[in-house]
Amino acid sequence: MKNAYWIPLLTALAACAPDALDEGAGPGEGEGVIEQGLTQVTGFGSNPGNLQMFTYVPAGLPANAPVVLILHGCTQNAAAMEASGWTAAANAQKLYLIYAQTSSANNANSCFNWFEPGDIARDQGEALSLRQMVGYVLSHASTDPNRVYVTGLSAGAFMASTMAALYPDVFAGAAIDAGGPHRCATSMTEAFSCMNPGVDRTPAAWGDLVRNSFPGYTGRRPRISIWHGTTDSTVRPTNVTESVDQWTNVFGTDQTPDLTETISGHTHKVYRDGSGAAVVESYEIVSMGHAVAVDPQFSFPGGGACGSTGTYFADQNLCAVYQQELFFGLLATDNTPPTVQLTAPADGATVSGSVTVSATAADNQSVARVEVLIDGAVVGTDTAAPYDVAWASTSVSDGPHTVTARAVDGAGNTATATRSITTSNGVTGTTVSFAGISAEDGYVKAAADGSGATVGTLAGLALGRGVDGKLNRSIVSFDTSSIPDGATITSATLTVTYSSSSGSPWTDPVGNTLVVDVRTGTFGAATTEATDWAAAASASGVATIGAFASGTKTSSGFAAAGLGAINKAGRTQLRLRFSQNQLATAYIFLGEGAGSTLTLTYQ
Repeated sequence: MKNAYWIPLLTALAACAPDALDEGAGPGEGEGVIEQGLTQVTGFGSNPGNLQMFTYVPAGLPANAPVVLILHGCTQNAAAMEASGWTAAANAQKLYLIYAQTSSANNANSCFNWFEPGDIARDQGEALSLRQMVGYVLSHASTDPNRVYVTGLSAGAFMASTMAALYPDVFAGAAIDAGGPHRCATSMTEAFSCMNPGVDRTPAAWGDLVRNSFPGYTGRRPRISIWHGTTDSTVRPTNVTESVDQWTNVFGTDQTPDLTETISGHTHKVYRDGSGAAVVESYEIVSMGHAVAVDPQFSFPGGGACGSTGTYFADQNLCAVYQQELFFGLLATDNTPPTVQLTAPADGATVSGSVTVSATAADNQSVARVEVLIDGAVVGTDTAAPYDVAWASTSVSDGPHTVTARAVDGAGNTATATRSITTSNGVTGTTVSFAGISAEDGYVKAAADGSGATVGTLAGLALGRGVDGKLNRSIVSFDTSSIPDGATITSATLTVTYSSSSGSPWTDPVGNTLVVDVRTGTFGAATTEATDWAAAASASGVATIGAFASGTKTSSGFAAAGLGAINKAGRTQLRLRFSQNQLATAYIFLGEGAGSTLTLTYQ
């Protein structure tokens, strides 16, 4: 039976809520076009789950095209998932897309009912409706029945896992974005526990839930791609482990990854079966909350940007859709690395102050970005030619250093170019870096005058004006007690990591500035408190952070007052705030914990 009382999950499982489809103008039997450019299909089957079907068919679709079924999250509609990048991928790689849609008639928050027994059994309820959509496409268009895939976000991701379990004879692969294992829950109460804190079962117990969903089946199983943000507080990251346990057990392999690597700063693991084939993969996206990883600066081979940022679509310099296509074999593998050359500063140059590091790069497909590293540490990223990164050479001690430009293409291939330089700023001593303390980091929102301050509940560090009209300030905590008591701190910078944004808070009003306050010790308790919004700082406005919309950004060097406020005996807390209040919604979310790095040099 459908659960009509899902209201509490509005905050627990909600995905972004764009304007609803104009259902009042829906077509009759057959096909009709809706405003967003998708085409509604009716009469695709008995539809016991009362779902809607929309398709996207790119121009020039060849015969035997692959099919991808896409499932939205709670409060979303079908068109909302176009922000993930699948429509752009379909145009570039010629895929036939099915965007399924549920409604408040099924679930008060328009969630797919991934926890209802009548909707997650083979040939019943919503599961059968989704299977019928695929069957309709396979029988009405020249598509390849051996290349059918399913993907989803949040509630849609849980349902994608279920479809892979129920219909291994239909699907060749499934991508699970911010979801969890099949049959993690069979009631609304269990659904809450599954999402947060998560359900722990043995790999065999999880595997049995899949095998028992289609008893006696001995054919192929769909490859599984699992994606999750490390700071997801809606569906906890423990669901990555449980999903890996489930699907590796189904494939008869162990839970030890055969490959662990870092792609764009995020951990990627691959699990292979006895034949050596990659059957399960996982991506743990650093400092990302409940979202799909997109990369609007990346262009699919053939053209088109990888998604767009927004609520539940986070720019992580990594395109989930593209990586999923690679894993499923929907793209010819690109093994050709890019080329890169450093053009400035000159090899052997002596530099001081602010230095512009410049590079040129090229690739047979596309260059996703160029990263600049000093002595192996990334100090900046540029995603478009000319590739220029401003670096504060005062952030390191005087002497020889290595500058590296690292080009990354869309397939993750890399190439580097290296030069030696010498800095001369009168800065000598030891350079150290400290990562933020995730358990103590957070943000506070309040009215413009500081009244009504409350601690924010979303993952990440919010800054600027939110949709609720409140102004956000963020607190980042560092343990700087390892600095020798007698040391003199000569330079300091803060590097932060982009997570998501809306509008440009630096331009509202024009000339707005993101500034850094320093507190010797903590503003209140170590953990973020409502009083931190207006609490006195030991030094205010000691550094600024320029506008950016992807990757990382390093602040200007701390002023002398800021250097003197760094605590050598314990915690140092930084408060990030805009110097002026935004007049309209314009905000940015930064990564907490390891997403913030305090780098300083002392003598």
